[in-house]
Amino acid sequence: MGTAEMIEDEQDIAKLDVTPDLPGGSKPLDLPILQGTMGPSVLDIRKVYAETDCFTFDPGFTSTASCESKITFIDGDKGVLLHRGYPIEELAEQSSFLEVASLLIEGDLPTQSQYDAFVNDITHHSMLHEQLRGFYDGFRRDAHPMAIMVGVVGALSAFYHDSLDISDEKQRIIASHRLVAKMPTLAAMAYKYSMGQPFVYPRNDLSYSENLLHMMFSMPTEEYKVDPVLARALDKILILHADHEQNASTSTVRLAGSSGANPFACIAAGIACLWGPAHGGANEAVLNMLEEIGHKDRIPEFIKRAKDKDDPFRLMGFGHRVYKNYDPRAQVLHNTCKEVLSVLGHQDDPLLELAQELEKIALEDPYFIEKKLYPNVDFYSGIIFKAMGIPTSMFTVLFAVARTVGWIAQWKEMMEDPSQRIGRPRQLYTGHTPRSFVERAKR
Repeated sequence: MGTAEMIEDEQDIAKLDVTPDLPGGSKPLDLPILQGTMGPSVLDIRKVYAETDCFTFDPGFTSTASCESKITFIDGDKGVLLHRGYPIEELAEQSSFLEVASLLIEGDLPTQSQYDAFVNDITHHSMLHEQLRGFYDGFRRDAHPMAIMVGVVGALSAFYHDSLDISDEKQRIIASHRLVAKMPTLAAMAYKYSMGQPFVYPRNDLSYSENLLHMMFSMPTEEYKVDPVLARALDKILILHADHEQNASTSTVRLAGSSGANPFACIAAGIACLWGPAHGGANEAVLNMLEEIGHKDRIPEFIKRAKDKDDPFRLMGFGHRVYKNYDPRAQVLHNTCKEVLSVLGHQDDPLLELAQELEKIALEDPYFIEKKLYPNVDFYSGIIFKAMGIPTSMFTVLFAVARTVGWIAQWKEMMEDPSQRIGRPRQLYTGHTPRSFVERAKR
């Protein structure tokens, strides 16, 4: 790589004058540097291939901005997460999930009348087409709830033909509201199906989180009253998981949407990606790890293993790929976790006792402090779900319920972006050069 010089142009967009050493010889290359309102600047490399006959190489796209967005900002080094400019801590403590949903999808916090209208739309879209119930019977009783969710969410496009035209703004809005509204119903039905219990219909007199808990845990044989502390805890978890910038599942939704796929198919694609243990399955992995440790007396043994580079064991729920500081979402759930455990009286649960002891040690151990391996949002949400009686197989499903809001906001933003094109990553080919076909008998 040759010389580089910063130049200011008339539009206040800097340019990087680069002279790359290319196979065909060196030539100057101007790379505009685009400035965002916050965060790092980006090199505009859209013309690199046309002018140099070279691609850029970035496995995992960890150094590539795939789009322009106004929705979520993250500063991992400082532990900052903003939705439309609002700190996640303030939203979690002072707002509600549906208000945050309106913020993410519509672009700003709603007025009272706007909020009432949004809640009314979501509430009255929570019912499913009755024929959708039959889809659940096609799955084995022991099917993972996420497998069911991938299928039934994609199947929504077979029922709601009046909201599939992505070029129609009104249809995009209807599809968005339907997805936010129906996800708790679909999730609760997946849970009920796995338990062999009858499905419970949504109720218009309950809040979003209350409705989800009621559909999951109520039975026709007796009245079920939703504990307000648990409903508020679930609401916070949903808020904290609503969006997280261009992560794997969000990028999947955008990539699927770039082809013109209908919104139901795009969200189903996001759910499939979220299912991966390195993404949405992390809080499920936390509980599996706690069960592997078994008892708090064994914590020192596993702490030692976690520090051993040659041991494959890893402490799940600690540290984060983006946050190199304390995950701001984890700070919110830290106190919520204590409230839930206090209300439910599960202080004597060995697994939860183990988790609390592990948290205490990790926050005090110099190794974890130096490596900035703080408990993350998956650690606390897993403990809260466990205490609430939610099985581990449902953890990622509830994550999907929350993240649907972010996926829809990102999909909607992409649909309204005149510069969006179908996604088409390139590759560094390292396979065979041309060779001649050999007849089978001569191989």
